[in-house]
Amino acid sequence: MKKRWLKGLVAMALMTVTITACTAKEDTAATAGSDGGSKSGGGKLTVYSPNAAEINNPIIKEFQDRTGITVDLISGGTGELLKRVQAEAGNPLGDVFWAGGADSLESYKEYFQPYKTKEFDNLLPAYVDTNSYWTPFNALPMVITYNKELVSEAELPKSWEDLLDPKWKGNIAFADPSKSGSSYTQLVTMLTAFGKEDGKGWDYVKKLVANMDGKILSGSSLVQRAVPDKEFALGITLEDAALRYIEGGSQIGIIYPAEGTSAVPDGAAIMKGSKNLEQAKQFVDFLVSKDAQELVQKEFKRRSVRGDVAPVEGLPQTGDIKLVDYNFDWAAQNKDEIIKKFTRITTGQE
Repeated sequence: MKKRWLKGLVAMALMTVTITACTAKEDTAATAGSDGGSKSGGGKLTVYSPNAAEINNPIIKEFQDRTGITVDLISGGTGELLKRVQAEAGNPLGDVFWAGGADSLESYKEYFQPYKTKEFDNLLPAYVDTNSYWTPFNALPMVITYNKELVSEAELPKSWEDLLDPKWKGNIAFADPSKSGSSYTQLVTMLTAFGKEDGKGWDYVKKLVANMDGKILSGSSLVQRAVPDKEFALGITLEDAALRYIEGGSQIGIIYPAEGTSAVPDGAAIMKGSKNLEQAKQFVDFLVSKDAQELVQKEFKRRSVRGDVAPVEGLPQTGDIKLVDYNFDWAAQNKDEIIKKFTRITTGQE
C-alpha cells in the first residue's frame, strides 16, 4: 500500500494530473487497499475542497484507485464553497465538502447530513463532532511564519503581541477571514488569546489591522506563498503549509505564539441530499482510515486525528504547544457577527 501511495506522489510531481480546479475524472481498475474502503464497483462523487492541489490530487487518486469511484473535484476558497453549498440547498450538486475548518463547517451544519464514520472510535475525542455533522481530517496548529532572510534572530517575534511592533507595519501577511476558513480560525484564536468576552481581543485585532496597513490578502494560499517569496516578512498561517515550504527549500521559520494558539481540525462533511450517499460515506471513511492518516502525516506533515497514529517526527508534540481554550460552538454561532465586525474594522467604520 505505502509503495503504491508514494509512487503516486512521485508521479504527481512529474506529470500533469487530470484533476483541475473545476473538475477531474479518472477511471481505474486498480485493486482495493487494505484499509479505508474496498472496491465498490464504481460510481461517482463530487467533492468541494479548499485544499491545496498538492494535497488533494494524490489523496483523491488513491481513493479512486482503491474504490473505482470517479471523483469530480471543485476547488475554491472555504467561504466561497460554503456559500455555494448554501445556494444549492435542496438540490445539491456536490456530495462531500472536504477540508474546511471545523468551526466553519459547524456554522453551516444545517446543510450537512450527519454521518458517524466507521472509524469514529479510533478518533481522538478532542477533535470529533459528537453530532457527526462533520468528521475531522487533520489537526492544524496556527502559527506565525517568518522569512529568515528578512527577519534576524534578534528581532524575531515570539508572540501575537509582538506583531504590533511598528517595525512590522505593512509587512504581515493575513487572509480575509470572510473568504478563508483558516484565517477565520486564526482570528478567533487571537480574540480568544486576548479576551473574546471583555473586548480586549477586539482591541488587539484593531491594533493588528492598523499594523497590517490595509494589506488583507484574498486567500490563505496567498499568505502561504507571500512569506517565502519575500513579499512579506511575516505571515499568519497553518503549520503544515509552512512546513511544506520549508521542506521545499524555502528559508522560512515557524513561531508558536507565547500567548497560545489553536490546533483546530479541518474536516469533511456530507452534503444534505447527496445524490451519491454511499460513495460519500466511503470517501469520509477513507480520509480517516489508519493508513491514509499515517501517510498524509508523513508526506504532508499534518497532525493525525487518530489515537493510534505515531506523532510527526521533528515537530513539537501537540501537548507541548501552548493552546488557547478554543470554543467551537462560540466560533460557529458568532461567525457572521465576527466577520462583519472585522470588515467594519478593516474599512475604518470602527
